[in-house]
Parts: sequence; C-alpha cells; structure tokens
Amino acid sequence: MKPLGMPMINLNFKMISLMFRIRDIFSPPVRILREAGIQPSYSVLDYGCGPGSFSIAAAEIVGASGKIYALDIHPLAVQQVRKRASQRRLANVETIQSDCATGLPDSSVDVALLYDIYHLLDSPKDVLQEIHRVLKPGGILSFSDHHMDEPEIVPPIISTGLFKLLSRNPRTYTFKKV
Repeated sequence: MKPLGMPMINLNFKMISLMFRIRDIFSPPVRILREAGIQPSYSVLDYGCGPGSFSIAAAEIVGASGKIYALDIHPLAVQQVRKRASQRRLANVETIQSDCATGLPDSSVDVALLYDIYHLLDSPKDVLQEIHRVLKPGGILSFSDHHMDEPEIVPPIISTGLFKLLSRNPRTYTFKKV
C-alpha cells in the first residue's frame, strides 16, 4: 500500500494558497509589512514564504535596488513565488528551498519575516539562530503567528538572547537583533 505522500501535501498547499489569496483581499500584505518598517533598497528574508503574498508585496516596497529572499521547504511554494515574481517582472526576488539554512552570507539581511510558520517548525531555535546569523547588526525580525498567544511568542524568542522585543504592533511583534 502506497502512502498518500506528496500528492496530498500538494493538494493541501494549493488549498492553503487559495485561502491566502482570499485573506489578502481583506487584509493586504502591505498593511502588515508597514509594521516591519521595510524601506526601499532593503534586503528582506521571508522565512516560510508559502505562496509568496508577503514576498511579492515586499519586493514592490524595496524596489529594484532591494532584494527579497523567499524561503520555503515546499517545492510548490518556491515555484509559485518564482511564477508570481516573473508575472510581475520583479527581478529582485530570489527563492530558496530549505527547511532551515538560508545559504545567505552573515549579516546580509535588513529584515526577516517570520509569519504564520513558527508553530509548525521542528527546530524553532535553529531557525531563530539562522535568522540572527543573516540579519545585519540591529536588523529586525518581524513576527506574527495567529496560532499562538503572546506568552508562547515573546518569552521563547527573547530567552534565546538573540533578540529583544522592540514593539507589539496591531498585527506583528517587532524584535531587534541583539
């Protein structure tokens, strides 16, 4: 008997992508990205980018002089982000398929986005260490996970000693690299 495997995972991904597109109509990603303080020419890592809602919106904010790194473990996510970036002629989006390591140089990213993925991570400390490694000194980790409450978010992140909480915003938490 063959396990369901990748076809079922792909179907789940496609259903989630559809839900995100509907979500984006009512809550445009750019509203959330404003809380992250992304500016033109910034480099941004969208960790767990999914179908790319935040990656594409961030690419438009940073402009041609900026760079977006869209990372996801799922090959369909990476394919979808590439397709959406190509359709919008956004040459500043680079995709990375990985479960943790980004392959980016140390201190190369201004802002890292960690949106609605933390609760699914097998090794959250490893991911936080990788994000810390690639963030520039004083870089920002913008965090949101609607599956978690504040006590499940803030203490575990600041207890690593890698980040300090800068602000609790309406939709996100902003942490600064220590």
